[in-house]
Amino acid sequence: MVLALLGVWSSVAVVWLDLVDYDNVIARAKEFRFNFSEVLQGKLSAYDADGDGDFDVEDAKVLLGLTKEGGEITNENADSLEEIFGILAEEGSDWFHGFFTFLYDVITPPVEKVEDPDSETAEEEGDRLEKERFTEEKAEKERVEKERAAKEKAEKERVEKERAAKEKAEKERVEKERAAKEKAEKERVEKERAAKEKAEKERLEKERAAKEKAEKERLEKERAAKEKAEKERIEKERAAKEKAEKERLEKERAAKEKAEKEKEQLAKEKGRLEKERLTKEKAEKEKEDSERALKERVAKERAEKERVAKESEKERMERERVAKGKERERVAKERKKPKLLNKFEKTIKTEIDAAEKLRKKGKVEEAVRAFDTLVQQYPQSPRCRYGKALAEDDLAEKMRSNDMLLKALSTYKEASALPNATPDLIKATLKKRAERQQFLGRQRGALATLQKLVQIFPEDMALKNDLGVAHLLIGDNKSAKRVYEEVLAIAPSNGFAKVHYGFILKSENKIAESIPFLRDGLESGDPGTDDGRFYFHLGDALQRMGDDSAYKWYERGHQRGHFASVWQRSLYNVDGLKAQPWWTPKDTGYMDLVKTLERNWRTIRDEALSVMDKTTGLFVPEEENLREKGEWGQFTLWQQGKKAGESCRSVPKTCGLLEHYPEATGCKRGQIKFSVMQPGTHVWPHTGPTNCRLRMHLGLVIPKTGCKIRCTNDTRAWEEGKVLVFDDSFEHEVWQDADSYRLIFIVDVWHPELTQYQRQTLSPI
Repeated sequence: MVLALLGVWSSVAVVWLDLVDYDNVIARAKEFRFNFSEVLQGKLSAYDADGDGDFDVEDAKVLLGLTKEGGEITNENADSLEEIFGILAEEGSDWFHGFFTFLYDVITPPVEKVEDPDSETAEEEGDRLEKERFTEEKAEKERVEKERAAKEKAEKERVEKERAAKEKAEKERVEKERAAKEKAEKERVEKERAAKEKAEKERLEKERAAKEKAEKERLEKERAAKEKAEKERIEKERAAKEKAEKERLEKERAAKEKAEKEKEQLAKEKGRLEKERLTKEKAEKEKEDSERALKERVAKERAEKERVAKESEKERMERERVAKGKERERVAKERKKPKLLNKFEKTIKTEIDAAEKLRKKGKVEEAVRAFDTLVQQYPQSPRCRYGKALAEDDLAEKMRSNDMLLKALSTYKEASALPNATPDLIKATLKKRAERQQFLGRQRGALATLQKLVQIFPEDMALKNDLGVAHLLIGDNKSAKRVYEEVLAIAPSNGFAKVHYGFILKSENKIAESIPFLRDGLESGDPGTDDGRFYFHLGDALQRMGDDSAYKWYERGHQRGHFASVWQRSLYNVDGLKAQPWWTPKDTGYMDLVKTLERNWRTIRDEALSVMDKTTGLFVPEEENLREKGEWGQFTLWQQGKKAGESCRSVPKTCGLLEHYPEATGCKRGQIKFSVMQPGTHVWPHTGPTNCRLRMHLGLVIPKTGCKIRCTNDTRAWEEGKVLVFDDSFEHEVWQDADSYRLIFIVDVWHPELTQYQRQTLSPI
């Protein structure tokens, strides 16, 4: 239908003043494809001219005056066409609107000409005006067309910008939505992955925990069963042993009783005969002694008379006077009491004595209050403040309070610094302060206090001796040696100075030089010399010099109560423990440990060898000066019950085996270590420090000959993979005369008779 209309309008335009290119119009109309919509048909149905119910070509012909009957386009038809063009412009494109507007202009009837038949000029004038009008209309149309084109272009650009902006905004919105969706999806996926991983981890952890728990329960059951079986076995063995021992003892007792009765009868008879013999001998001896005494007395009296007769009376009287004077001085010295009260304090002696009486009766809280009251009343009284310090000291002992003891130390210092303090009070106060400082472990503080005392009382050798000990306690042997040299220069026979000076010389490995000082000091019997350490070091020095008199001094130390026996000379002991040099593994009660060591000796050996192969200095030389000659290295895993973590990382399997045996790893008075000894080494006879441990030696690399150990008078040798057990508080000695090194594993264990409480409370060594 559109093509039909275009054809009709094109024909009209061609006819009308030849203004339209018919072929061009038809071509453009063919390019345009447009079908009226139902809505558009509804709008155009009002212009249905032929009554067929729609607007089509026939209706357009009627409006254009192109029917068979002919006719012309009336104003009414023109109005209808204008309305149609308006409707089409609303529904169509800009080009469509322009095209139909152009056709409308073409087909609109021109203004009728008024012809003047009588005037040619008028016609020409009309033609001229018509041309002018046409030219003006054309120019106006061109102007309007340009304006419209410009507007259309601007509008198109505006619409295009709006469209581009909308597209951009829409694109951005879509991109944001896509990014948000991707982010949300990514987060969801990540959450799902994390949740899955967490769930998987929890599942694996639960499975691992369950496996560990099951394994632990299995091991615990096995251990409990093993312990139970071992306990039952040990109990059976113990019961059998006790029964056998009981039977043996019963037999021995019966036999002993029988022998004792027979012995008693023989003894009675023998005693009677012996008594008769002794009575007879006694009578004869008394007679002889009486006669001899009589002869000696008579001879002595005769000699005395002869001597007295020879001496002048004056000399005799002088001798008696001097003797009596010395005796008086001795008695006065023994009876002399320290003068602690100054002149003023004698006036308040009654009050001081009352407070002191409370202290001596053990009423220390009341004594502290009483002396505190006196100090407030008499703040310049050194004796009152000294009494307060003593009472605070006693209260600290009762309360076991270091804070209270520190308070007492401060009060001692205040008392010694007050004016009008007597020399005896200053000496007593500072000595007590130094003693309590040493008790608290404040060795350097005690040293400073004693140095002050020696400055105040330079002639007091006892104070200098105490100063030497203070230097020894902080490891300053050089200063201690200098102090004792000063004492011996003034008092050469001072026994206390001699034993300590000899001890220092021996620690310097001046063995021969130390012996006379140690021996003379012990023989002096001076206070402070009767100490097991000095008997120990004198005997050790004599042994190293090859002097058998060492055992005489060991015996003397034993008799003085310092040693358990001549052989067992440890100094830090628990009384009543079973004492024997060699033990069997069964006797120790630690069979499980012994079996573990012997079963795994190759593993232990291999780890020890791997450490020996390293040039990292893990094996350190023995530092106790026990070697006469040779090389002896040690690699420690436990010391004083504390694990050497760095060392155990080098031998993890060995340490792992021992972790199950607290009798070894918890032994605070022992060690666990590897010991390697090179050929040509000799270890002096020596003893360990305590009887609270037993020592196990596991042979790892043992040469076939040349290696042996003596404990007391019993000498034995090591075997690879076997454990030797001995009590190293007994004297022992080692020789390594093989052609290659000897390697053993040393494990110290608590003495089996120590209680659990003792094991927990004994101090480390």
